[in-house]
Amino acid sequence: MADTYLIEVRITLKKGMADAEGESVKKALHLLGYPIEHVETVKTYVLTVSASSEKKALTQVEGACKRLLANPVIQDYTLKVL
Repeated sequence: MADTYLIEVRITLKKGMADAEGESVKKALHLLGYPIEHVETVKTYVLTVSASSEKKALTQVEGACKRLLANPVIQDYTLKVL
């Protein structure tokens, strides 16, 4: 019997990768009078997965990250069961 798991996928750029979107937002915030020192672009997905165990649910989401959700060349990702 399958259980349902909510799994959060957090995708960030790898260390050393330029974050053009983050820099653009930082500049815009400065122009609006907000002295923000750092902006990092982070993408988050929350997936609902049916699986017979938490380990199998995480394995499914890991596969989805490797094949579609994250670009392994420039991005890292973390998984968290909610």
